[in-house]
Amino acid sequence: MPYIATSVYDPKEGDIVFQSLQGYSDLIRAIEGVTHSHYSHCGVIIKEKESWFVIEALGYVKLTPLNEWTRQGRCGQFYVYRLKKQYNHIIPKFKEKLKNYLGTPYDIKYEMDSRAIYCSELIYKGFYDATGEKLGELVKLGDLDWKPYKQTIEKYENGPVPLERIMIKPRHLSEASQIEKIFEFDF
Repeated sequence: MPYIATSVYDPKEGDIVFQSLQGYSDLIRAIEGVTHSHYSHCGVIIKEKESWFVIEALGYVKLTPLNEWTRQGRCGQFYVYRLKKQYNHIIPKFKEKLKNYLGTPYDIKYEMDSRAIYCSELIYKGFYDATGEKLGELVKLGDLDWKPYKQTIEKYENGPVPLERIMIKPRHLSEASQIEKIFEFDF
């Protein structure tokens, strides 16, 4: 099924892709639950040597073939958002800035620092580095629905819930005014 999905989706560099990761671990449940969204992961489409890839932060920042990336999603589902036309000129710089993060380790604590990076932070920072503009709304963890996931958050934090931590989650990235949904493969 993912093969069919990528054959009807016409990729363009700079497209931002979202999915719900398979496995439904406690971390995935927390990411989706605190934001009331089924988006738990995201990346950006880029073309290298005539092949389509997704640059993503999953384990570390890497290039994953698009067809392989779609299989990571629950039931092969994925959603595509495209930068609005007035941002077409920044796509090469956006790609360049994203690639600067290749090899950066994954940030399991979701801190907006430079030691490690998580998926939506990669996109946010790449866009900001390219344009000086914010992409999506930064939120405090304490303003999200964190209480049902307190134990999970404390487990990954090795301590108390950091209520003042500022972050960008996939849902808030998908709500950015600079992008619009152009495709979804959903059941």
